[in-house]
Amino acid sequence: MGEYAVSQHQTAAEGTPGNPLVRSLAPLIVDAGIPIASYYVLSDGFGLSTVAALGWSSVVPALRTVWGLVRSRAVNGLALLMLVVNVVGLATSVVAGDARLMMAKDSAVSSTVGIAILLSLRSRRPLMTAGLKPWVTKGSPAGNAAWDRLLASSERFRRAERRFSAIWGGALLTECVLKVVGAYTLPVHTMVWLGTVLTVVAILLAMVIAGGGSAEPMEKMIKAEIEREAGAATSAAHDAQGAAYAAGAAVGSAD
Repeated sequence: MGEYAVSQHQTAAEGTPGNPLVRSLAPLIVDAGIPIASYYVLSDGFGLSTVAALGWSSVVPALRTVWGLVRSRAVNGLALLMLVVNVVGLATSVVAGDARLMMAKDSAVSSTVGIAILLSLRSRRPLMTAGLKPWVTKGSPAGNAAWDRLLASSERFRRAERRFSAIWGGALLTECVLKVVGAYTLPVHTMVWLGTVLTVVAILLAMVIAGGGSAEPMEKMIKAEIEREAGAATSAAHDAQGAAYAAGAAVGSAD
C-alpha cells in the first residue's frame, strides 16, 4: 500500500490527464497485481526459490518509482523515501535469505511511509496534500485560488486537509501490523495473495473514509468559495458601473 500511496502522490503531482478511475486503478494494478503474478510465475512456473521469486517480483514497482522520479525531474520526497526503504529492506532480506522477512519488508515500507505521513501533519503541507489538492480543485485556476484562500482563512478547511493525511497514514500503519502478523504466522504462498487482499481492502477503506470525511467536504467548500468570489466580483463590477454612471450624470448636470 505504501507504493500505491506514493503512486497516487506522483500521478496527482504530475497532473496526468485521462480518466480519473483509470489513473486511480493503474498504480494498483502495477504495484499489487504484477508482483503477485510474477511471484507465482517465477516460483511455480520457473522453479525459483521462494526468496528469489519474492525478490524479482519486487523489481517492477521499484523501477516504476525510479522512472516516476526521473520523469517528473523533481525530488518527490514521499517517493524517494519509499524507494530507499524498499531497496534497503530488500537488500537486507535477500542477504538474510528469509522469505518471511522479505514479506515483512513490504510492511516496513508501508509503516515508514505511514509514519512520515502522520509526522507531516505538524507541517504546513501534509504529504498527501499533493494528491488531494488536484482532486478537490479539479486543477482549475479558480479552484486553486479558492484552495489558497481557504487554506489561509478557514480552520475547518485546514482540519479537513490534515484529516485526509491522518486517515491514509493510519490505514498504512494498520495494514503494516496485519501483514507482519501474517508474514510470521501463515505460509508464505498464502501471504503472497492475502497480503494483496489486505492492501486492496486498506486502500478502499482509506479512499471511502478519507473521501467522505475530508475530500468531499473540502470540495463543497471550494465550490462555495468559487461562487462567493464570483458573486463578489459581479457585485464589484456593478458598483463600478454604477459609480461610472453617476460620475457621467454629474458631469452632464454640470454642463
